[in-house]
Amino acid sequence: MHFTCMFIICHCPQIKLLIQICHWDIHIYNCHKTQQSLLSSSSGYSNYRGVLNWCVVMLVLSNARLFLENLLKYGVLVDPVQVVSLFLKDPYSWPAACLVIVSNVFIVVALYTERQLSKGSFSERVGFLVHFVNLAVMLTFPPAVVLVLPSVTPVGGAFALGIYTILFLKLYSYKDVNLWCRELSTVKARKLVRSVSCEHKVCYPGNLTIRDMYYFVFAPTLCYELNFPRSPEIRMSFLLRRLFEMWMIPIIQSSMKPLEVPNHLLWLMFFYWFFHSSMNFTAELLRFGDRQFYKDWWNSESVTYFWQNWNIPVHKWCLRHFYKPLLRKGFSKIASQSAVFFLSAFFHEYLVSVPLRMFRLWAFTGMMAQLPLAWFVGRFLRGNYGNAAVWISIIIGQPFAVLMYVHDYYVMHHKQEDV
Repeated sequence: MHFTCMFIICHCPQIKLLIQICHWDIHIYNCHKTQQSLLSSSSGYSNYRGVLNWCVVMLVLSNARLFLENLLKYGVLVDPVQVVSLFLKDPYSWPAACLVIVSNVFIVVALYTERQLSKGSFSERVGFLVHFVNLAVMLTFPPAVVLVLPSVTPVGGAFALGIYTILFLKLYSYKDVNLWCRELSTVKARKLVRSVSCEHKVCYPGNLTIRDMYYFVFAPTLCYELNFPRSPEIRMSFLLRRLFEMWMIPIIQSSMKPLEVPNHLLWLMFFYWFFHSSMNFTAELLRFGDRQFYKDWWNSESVTYFWQNWNIPVHKWCLRHFYKPLLRKGFSKIASQSAVFFLSAFFHEYLVSVPLRMFRLWAFTGMMAQLPLAWFVGRFLRGNYGNAAVWISIIIGQPFAVLMYVHDYYVMHHKQEDV
């Protein structure tokens, strides 16, 4: 009987079709399975490109009318030709710009010193002394000019000191790497340039050229290498997108009233403008291959993770030229980490107090306060609680320091006018 039924089913198309339809009818209603919402951390989903595009579209639409109104009402406010002509007529009325131009002297001195060291014209002791004086003057000369000349504005002073700080870190790295090349002049030197022959790569001292030096000066990195990773070509579409973002975000910031917009939002916009738009634009223009300027600092579950990942160029420099050398000299990890925070605190205060011509140590204190905060969060908080603590420190700490400087600057310069 069973055999007969199977024979009929197999040789009767109508019955086979009926069985298939019944089987399909059963499964058409099974539309559920075990799965997570995309915004849940357990889903593993990470593609939020559409959200970023939404942000860009909203930025464009919300500021297009403002841009058109200003253009129709005031016209083109900045004429590059006129700015250059005004500077050439009276360059001394632009002290910050003059400071930036003078910075080329320190670049040339560093290159000249390394060339003399490579030829043996300078001993290592003489080369170290020249580099030390060159770097020391770089840190002291610009603040002296800013403090002595009242014509230097706070914005101009901060810009000039920022350029000199970046050059200081770059030239320090340039000095170190070339010293390592001289010390490892045999097999280890070839390992420094990724263990390849010099046929297609630059080897020491062939790197000591004007072109190589200025490529490093303009490259979006603080750590020198003889052979940087390079992208194959310049992508014009990518370049134009970054240029558009660089132009749009300052317009948005200028349209906001600082007292009505949280300082934290302005900081986030600056982060995107500088670390994503500007640095990617520069990297694309120079075909600089390493584009990791930041990591996922927004997921930080500890203060240490945040400081290691929100500014990768500075972190790499501190790790390579400051933290590891201290460890090699016998310092403990805690002492070395504290020294890194102290150096960072010094430069934070240096870049704020000197342009404002007032020394309140708010930035320095805020940076040093990160040490006990890092210890507390790392010891007592984990996961989302640690991430919340990091965000609270970002949202409250940095704006609080800014408000303290604004308050002190107002009291210093405008209190007597109000009376």
